[in-house]
Amino acid sequence: MTAVYEARHEPWDETRGAEIIAEHASQEGATLVVLHALQKAFGYVPEAAIPMVAQALNLSRAEVHGVFTFYHDFRHKPAGRHVLKLCRAEACQAAGGDALAARAEARLGVSLGNTTADDRVTLEPIYCLGLCATAPSAMLDGRLVGRLDEKRLDALMAEAQR
Repeated sequence: MTAVYEARHEPWDETRGAEIIAEHASQEGATLVVLHALQKAFGYVPEAAIPMVAQALNLSRAEVHGVFTFYHDFRHKPAGRHVLKLCRAEACQAAGGDALAARAEARLGVSLGNTTADDRVTLEPIYCLGLCATAPSAMLDGRLVGRLDEKRLDALMAEAQR
C-alpha cells in the first residue's frame, strides 16, 4: 500500500487483528461490531480475518462471509485517499445519476467499485443517501452533496484528486 494508506490505517497484522476481535467478541451483535472495528483499524477487512472472526464468535466462515458481503460498506481492500460515493438509487437515477456516474468513471478512468491507479480516489456506488429531494446526490469523504450536476461533480473529482 501507499504511504498515504499506511498513515491513515494500521498495516494488517494477525496479532493485532486477534486483539481487536477479542476486544469486541462479547458485545451484542458482535459480528458487525468486530467487522467494523477491523475495518476502522486496517481500512478494510482482510480476507485472513474472516476465519479468525468465525472461530472467535463460534460461527461458520460462511456466516461471517455472508455478513461481510451483505453490507456494502465493508471493503475487501483498502480504499484510496478519498472516497467518492455516487447515489445509484432510483430517485438519483431518474434525476440524471446514470450520466453523472458515467462521467465520473470516464474522468477518473475507473469503474464504480474501484480505485484510481494512484490510490487517490475510490469511486463507489451507494444505494440511497437519503437526499431524494435534492437528487442526484453524492458523498465525498463523508460530506453529503445534493443537487449534483456536471459542474459540482467535476469540482468534487478535482478536490479528490489533489
